[in-house]
Amino acid sequence: MQHVDDDQRRARLARRHHLARRAGSVEEASAAITAWHATEAATVHLALGARVGGLRLADVDRALYDDRDIVKQLAMRRTLFAFPRDLLPAVMGSAAPRVAGQQRALMVKDLLALDIADPQGWIDATADAVLGVLADGEPRSTAQLRALLPELESRVVRGSPGRKWSGTFPIASRVLTLLGAEGRVTRGPNAGGWRLNRPTWTTAEAWLGERPEPLPEAEAYAELVRRWLRAFGPGTEDDLVWWLGATKGVVRRALGEVGAVEVSLDGGATGLLLPDDLDPVDPVEPWAALLPALDPTVMGWKHRGFFLDPADAPYLFDRNGNAGTTAWWDGRVVGCWVQDGDGAVRVALRCDVSTEAHAALDAEAARLTAWLDGERVSNIYASPDMRAARDAE
Repeated sequence: MQHVDDDQRRARLARRHHLARRAGSVEEASAAITAWHATEAATVHLALGARVGGLRLADVDRALYDDRDIVKQLAMRRTLFAFPRDLLPAVMGSAAPRVAGQQRALMVKDLLALDIADPQGWIDATADAVLGVLADGEPRSTAQLRALLPELESRVVRGSPGRKWSGTFPIASRVLTLLGAEGRVTRGPNAGGWRLNRPTWTTAEAWLGERPEPLPEAEAYAELVRRWLRAFGPGTEDDLVWWLGATKGVVRRALGEVGAVEVSLDGGATGLLLPDDLDPVDPVEPWAALLPALDPTVMGWKHRGFFLDPADAPYLFDRNGNAGTTAWWDGRVVGCWVQDGDGAVRVALRCDVSTEAHAALDAEAARLTAWLDGERVSNIYASPDMRAARDAE
């Protein structure tokens, strides 16, 4: 069995994720990465800004909202992603309907708690009402839809009393989440600017010209696995199961469909590569990068030991496994970054690094500061190290 060591894995990561050398366009970077995490609105812009040479914020907005070359869609693990448009049929035939089924079950539970006798009928009728309002092609915010459709004002209880995310919430968000997972509505222009997640909603037909036709499930999962292996391989079966939010059976069938080849990894794990991707890649020169919270490179694997010291993970991820910002040197995570009160980017290291690394990270911080041009990014998923660095200001 061929062996792929950690140095080779880091070299692949740097080249394929355009971290050692910047990509030429949003489209090139998006094709290489497979999917951008979009739960935090700023992540898509910052992740692309770290990878595409000469990129402007307006270029990302154009790709998202004008050209629509990348499209936001709820998918794996009920996470919002921005996918290359050509990948939507695979997403809509695999991960998205899985999430939609889960969301419908949750809504039924909520509606039964509200003493609605026919939850499925209520869901279908309310979904039809939303689609009827959006049929004119005019994007509308959740608040605007609630004002037009009183049934969306019903409130549901989420979480246990006293917990951080518990409370009562309008059922409108549940309805729109379900319709989005089903591909019947999509997120239109963002009313909050690039740093804030305040979507408007429209139909898939109005936004994309037509509703993407889902691929058959087996073919759809195989395409997602093929894209993941191209971007993140070699990775393990566990990595894929976690990333897809799918079962081992689904992943194993898809691996068979794409003809994945087993390789050995440092530490004794078995990795997987596409059959045309077995040749080693050349080493890369040392490189620095500052990546945003939930960056797809950090979140691409379940097992991250080849680029992250496991002892550092509790400081750089929150309790639910969401990555905060990360500072990289030569293929390894060495800390995080924050902005000070004036918007300047500052790196907070977790380990000693060389003089060369300090200089490269400082240069990247200066580049990102200039790119942000005074805009300050807030984070839903701030890691313990990020909070500590901000408190030290």
